[in-house]
Amino acid sequence: MRAARLITMVLLLQSRPGMTAAELAAELEVSERTVARDAAALSEAGVPVYAERGRTGGYHLVDGYRTRLTGLARGEAEALFLSGLPTALRDLGLQDAASAARLKVAAALAPSLRDAPDTVARRFHLDAPGWFQEPVAPALLPVVAEAVRDDLTVRARYLRDGAEVDRALLPYGLVLKAGVWYLCARVGHPADAPSAQGGFRVYRVDRFVSVEADGGRFERDAGFDLAGFWAARSARFARSLLRTEVTVRISGAGARRLPHLVDRTAAEEALAAAGPPDGEGRWTVTLPVESPEVAYEQLLALGAEAEVLAPAALRARFREAAARMHGLYR
Repeated sequence: MRAARLITMVLLLQSRPGMTAAELAAELEVSERTVARDAAALSEAGVPVYAERGRTGGYHLVDGYRTRLTGLARGEAEALFLSGLPTALRDLGLQDAASAARLKVAAALAPSLRDAPDTVARRFHLDAPGWFQEPVAPALLPVVAEAVRDDLTVRARYLRDGAEVDRALLPYGLVLKAGVWYLCARVGHPADAPSAQGGFRVYRVDRFVSVEADGGRFERDAGFDLAGFWAARSARFARSLLRTEVTVRISGAGARRLPHLVDRTAAEEALAAAGPPDGEGRWTVTLPVESPEVAYEQLLALGAEAEVLAPAALRARFREAAARMHGLYR
């Protein structure tokens, strides 16, 4: 514990020369007396730490006592401190490791780049969860993350359609999407041939009832690309939700807003496939949607900029909604 604190103290002084005893005590979560003892211990061990008194004083390292990262451009140095989402690192149990890594990098940077952490922090902040929802990390996320990091096979129980399903999983990767954690895993055991193992599947981590490492490890498929797999799977998933179609007569203003209300790709393809506008400047589009109920909620936001032509039941529902609104505003 003390050894780690002493190393952290040296790294702090490399990145922020002249820190006072109070500042070091706050950073290291110890007393100022402990800071003084640690500084003396470092000096006795050959680390050139010295204290300078006065209003501009503080603890210092002898000039030149540092390891520097050379060859980094400013943009590259700033990118190092921008990588990673703070909440995601915390949820994965990597917050302390990330902080230590950033501290080490900051201490090793050349003096001209020493302000890179502050420069980035003042200009960029990454907030992954969507609006109007408080992000809650799944209770089993640290266990899943450890299995992913160390290639550990796990036995998991998962809620599907209200029932618990037991699976042996090879956990390949974690993805954070709109505040929700997903596990990309392969079903099976390491002893199975790849052809005998199940394909890659996606599980919501918050639906795991239990996850336990079973003591085994697996050898990763070298050809598995997590980012590529997720992009293809999420696009296929989004498309699979669009199980029905509605026909809509839409104005120019409605057409501009449509991609922001429904599946963007589906909206853009429907608008591109539409013929020329009619005499009133409206286009008739056939739009894939998840269901008539979902389409009602989405297209209602367009108001008079969209007229539902089919299916008949959905058109009747819009007619009823229009009549109710007319009654309220007449």
